[in-house]
Amino acid sequence: MTQLYGGIEAGGTKFVCAVGTGPGDIRAETRFPTTTPVETIAQAAAFFQEQQAVYGSLAAIGIASFGPVDPDPTSPTFGMITTTPKPGWANIDLVGAIQALFPVPIGFDTDVNGAALGEWRWGAAQGLDTFIYLTIGTGVGGGVMMNGKLAHGLVHPEMGHIPLPHDWKKDPYAGKCPFHGDCLEGMTAGPAIEERWGVKGQDLTADHPAWDLEAHYLALALSTFICTLSPQRIIMGGGVMAQPQLFPLLRQKTLAHLNGYVQHPAILQHIDTYIVPPGLGSYAGVLGAIALGQQALLTD
Repeated sequence: MTQLYGGIEAGGTKFVCAVGTGPGDIRAETRFPTTTPVETIAQAAAFFQEQQAVYGSLAAIGIASFGPVDPDPTSPTFGMITTTPKPGWANIDLVGAIQALFPVPIGFDTDVNGAALGEWRWGAAQGLDTFIYLTIGTGVGGGVMMNGKLAHGLVHPEMGHIPLPHDWKKDPYAGKCPFHGDCLEGMTAGPAIEERWGVKGQDLTADHPAWDLEAHYLALALSTFICTLSPQRIIMGGGVMAQPQLFPLLRQKTLAHLNGYVQHPAILQHIDTYIVPPGLGSYAGVLGAIALGQQALLTD
């Protein structure tokens, strides 16, 4: 009998839950807004209970969550969303709430590390051992795999909060991040685009100057990540990156910022296959959560 896994992509805007084994086998899926912790976690639990009634017990559950989170299994706050600015969600024990209802192994990581794992298993990072997955959406986050392992360290990467060079005369916008103002997230996430231009990014025309500026700041970040982490590929997901005109601009500006310093054919000759969208599309997050569940079962 095939072992089935549950996956929770816990986003700051919406939760995506699924049951299955991988891209070709999603038995059931649901999406709902992220409201209060009690209501949202209850909806996720009800979905899994309904699916277990149909398909039988789940072998494991993976949770890929917005953060910051504590992914260290040896920590007393493991499984918690910690210092998030999202109202009501700071210090919420997400793993504990799910574990209390489902006595199975539970994998837990950031939403972007989860998406990175999914892309490594089934998507645009297959065959690689060192790469970056960035999501540009309601927030900005980065997942990192180094030498075949997801990066954690002290806590986990917070790539959305690096400072950027900011020419205040050319661009007086102060940034949207409540912690750092004009960090990468503060300048490029969806809410920053909307605040700066007065409309949502999806309502801007493809030739609007917003996209050239967006690519400029993203390229500054990518050139930094290339020099510090030396990724074999950079995968760019999230709702903002759904704008098709962004990828050509981003590749061009990243090359310009690097200015020939990193001499490798992957960048100099094959930039179109170096900075790429997710191979799993909008399913990278929830499939990554399923992959976290599979990983948890193997290591339990």
